[in-house]
Amino acid sequence: MSNNDMDFVDVCIVGAGVVGLAIGKVLAEKNLSVVVIETEKTIGSGISSRNSEVIHAGIYYPTDSLKAKLCVAGKEKLYRFCEQYKVPHQRLGKVIVAVDESQASDLAALEEKAVANGVFDLQHLDAAALAEKEPNVKGVAGLFSPSTGIIDCHAYMSALADCIEAKDGMLCLDTQFMGAEQDGKSYIVDMVSVGEPYRLKCGALINSAGLDANVIAQNISGNSLVNIPKLYYCKGSYFSLMGKSPFNHLVYPMPEKNTTGLGVHATLDMGGQVRFGPDTEYTDEREFGVDSTKQHAFAKAVKRYFPNLNAGNLQPAYAGIRPKLQPPGGDAVDFSFVEPTPRQINLLGIESPGLTSSLAIGEYVADMLNAR
Repeated sequence: MSNNDMDFVDVCIVGAGVVGLAIGKVLAEKNLSVVVIETEKTIGSGISSRNSEVIHAGIYYPTDSLKAKLCVAGKEKLYRFCEQYKVPHQRLGKVIVAVDESQASDLAALEEKAVANGVFDLQHLDAAALAEKEPNVKGVAGLFSPSTGIIDCHAYMSALADCIEAKDGMLCLDTQFMGAEQDGKSYIVDMVSVGEPYRLKCGALINSAGLDANVIAQNISGNSLVNIPKLYYCKGSYFSLMGKSPFNHLVYPMPEKNTTGLGVHATLDMGGQVRFGPDTEYTDEREFGVDSTKQHAFAKAVKRYFPNLNAGNLQPAYAGIRPKLQPPGGDAVDFSFVEPTPRQINLLGIESPGLTSSLAIGEYVADMLNAR
């Protein structure tokens, strides 16, 4: 087949996780022809299916970072999308707890950062107000975030896929990306789809492959390795709490000092089940088992703000892996959008708040394409 005989689309997106699907939805609704290719046989079966399903407010991230900007913008887009497409979600609200006086000043600094990020709805809680909000939580002060919520991530991804197909976009599952090369102003993508080799020509190539994004980027002809930052696997495990939820809202401790994570926090799913996690564990393996011996460490962390926890009610739930650009012990690293050649965009290090930011990321990618 000559290059002129190939099927052509405006945009080929690698990765049908929540971010790749959101990009596809945004671009398809701008009347671009879109194909999303995915190695697995179902959408969102990678890191998108192994997160807290939390809609974040935008509190924690460095001011003026992409994480802060896209989270704050994406949050409202996501709530509007959920309402429009009837995606199950709840604005439960979140309480961030200072467990002792040593954390009270940190709590005030966190509130200042949130305001600088454009989060203006936080409510300061003294000890009495905290006890009223969450009677089972121990702390000297807190912050209440009314715009934090939860979402059924799988329903969200299904709705995004429906939006893509409604605009004649295509989802190609069971399709492995093999490589790509630039061809003038276009790209030729080699893949194996349902066991058969296939070549596609596209005007723009978007790499949103999550844990595989760095490998995908290196398999695009002409990309220098110096353009592709190293990715680190950071595993996070979750434990579920048996029985009825003792909380009215999501409950978070103060974030970890090293900015690696947000501490072992309490979230709820759409069915009201409480989960604690994730912890942070850098690893070289892509392995999703939960070590049951971590129960003691989880119980110790949770009891700092929930002293009445019965550790025996903690059960291993599931684990996810964050695709971090931040090395162990290193400083926080922002989302990275690497464009080695025009209209080739590699999304690297898209961890939390990637879900919340997803539709804003879609608009950001669209703006990058329009600039070319």
